[in-house]
Amino acid sequence: MAPKGSQRTVGKIVAENRKARFNYEIVDTYEAGLVLTGTEVKSLRDGKANIAESYATNEGGEIWLINSHLPEYLQANRFNHAPRRRRKLLLSQREIHKLTSAVSRDGMSLVPLKIYFNEKGRAKLELALARGKKLHDKRESEKERDWNRQKGRLLRERG
Repeated sequence: MAPKGSQRTVGKIVAENRKARFNYEIVDTYEAGLVLTGTEVKSLRDGKANIAESYATNEGGEIWLINSHLPEYLQANRFNHAPRRRRKLLLSQREIHKLTSAVSRDGMSLVPLKIYFNEKGRAKLELALARGKKLHDKRESEKERDWNRQKGRLLRERG
């Protein structure tokens, strides 16, 4: 886990869960590796992935990414992968313990934010420990976003 305030260098972003920051209050983020097959990596390099409806869960002391969609690689023929298969996430035992205890004790969720390739060319997943927002919190963040947009327009008009 990177220290707070420091930014990881993110290479090519393949898939991003844009609704996650609207639906959830992000408490902490973790960088996890993905266990992928060859055709899944090639499909990711094509930029075709969807993690909008996916989530992570703890099963047997391991963290799994569920319901993520990586389409089949067209040139792979019969050696292709299942598009919606469960994928194992690579985290340290300490991080797994922190995540599972927060999910079970505090009622938080594990939400994937984005899949990207780091500077070494490895596929990584940014995983967030998040708390679901209530409807009034969503309205408040929407009002704040609209006000910031309006404020930017006014400043541009005045010079």
